[in-house]
Order: sequence, then C-alpha cells, then structure tokens
Amino acid sequence: MRIAEKVERVGAVLDELYPETPIPLKHRNVYTFMVAVLLSAQTTDKKVNQVTPTLFDRASTAPEMAALEVDDIRDIIREIGLAPTKAKNLKRMAEQLVERHDGEVPQTFAELEELAGVGHKTASVVMVQAFGIPAFPVDTHIHRLSARWGLSNGRNVVQTERDLKRHFPEDEWARRHLQIIYFGREHCPARFHDLNECPICSFAASKARIRAERQG
Repeated sequence: MRIAEKVERVGAVLDELYPETPIPLKHRNVYTFMVAVLLSAQTTDKKVNQVTPTLFDRASTAPEMAALEVDDIRDIIREIGLAPTKAKNLKRMAEQLVERHDGEVPQTFAELEELAGVGHKTASVVMVQAFGIPAFPVDTHIHRLSARWGLSNGRNVVQTERDLKRHFPEDEWARRHLQIIYFGREHCPARFHDLNECPICSFAASKARIRAERQG
C-alpha cells in the first residue's frame, strides 16, 4: 500500500471513531493548561485531573504559583510521578513567566522551551491546543503507533514528528495528535494486541511487524 493511501485510510478511521477531540486535561486558562501538560509527563491524564483542581484553587495564575512554596506545591501533587522535580519546575516556571512575560504564557516555541520543565513536546501541545499554532506533539502513544503503522521508522521522537508532519496536512495536525492518543489508549495497546483485528493495524501494519509482535 502506498504511504499516501495508508495515511488517508488512517485519517478516515480516526475521523470516524473520534469526530470530536476534546482536550483530556482539565484546565481553566492557558496557564493552567500548560501546568497540566507539564504534570502529565510519565503519569496519566486521569491522575493529573485528580490533583489539579486543588492546585488551581490555590494558584491558577503564574503570580499565584510563584508565591507558593515548593513544599506546598509538592504536597498537592505528591501522588503524581516525579512530584518533587515537577514542584520545583512549576515554582521556577511561574517565576520566569512573571519576570520575563508579565505572568502570561508566551506564544513562541523558543520562549516556551526556555521555561523550567517545558520541553519540545510540552511546548508543542501548548502551541497547537492553546494557541492554534500548527504543531504535531509526539507522545509515547503516537511514537509507537507511528512505527507500528509504518508511518515512521520509530528511531526517535524527532524523526517521528518530522515524518508525521510530512504525511498529514498541516490543518489536520491538532486533531490527529489527539485522535492517535485516544486510539492508542482505547484500541491499540502496546502489549497483547491482535494487529489483525485492529481497525488500523489490520491494514497499516506490515506482515513483518505482525509476525514480530506475535513472537515477542
């Protein structure tokens, strides 16, 4: 199957399954959205959504977060993975926003990636979902499914992002990002998955990939 045909079929399945793509992280404004995205690293959206209401009641703006002690932030988010590091980053990121951007979230990749705890993936999510600026964030689900479907070689997330941007039209990036995440969670697990029965793997995964996953 030609890659263009595969991409079109993948998009059609995703659109049928997920015609709406709500943002899974609860937030109150652009700042709290960035906080939630930062907290979501190496944990689940469900867990993030359990702790952020309390956190946002205390601090829903950068100045309010900067005024909190690191220990207070850590106590609120303690159930989340890497809580001590994330608490320090949230405090410092808030201070940087106050110092450099009048407490507002900047709208460029360069400025976002200069903030404590904000890497390229977090910056990409904020840019595309909060500001509508084209980006294709790659998380673990997107990285593994892109390789499974033969849309990227899976060598690293940088290459996967580059490949997906080339395959999908720019105006689809925002929804494809969320659709693939939803699909990975609900239909395409990393282990014990029958690729032949999968709505996408059944036509997108190569026979070699199917054999390899059956064997190991």
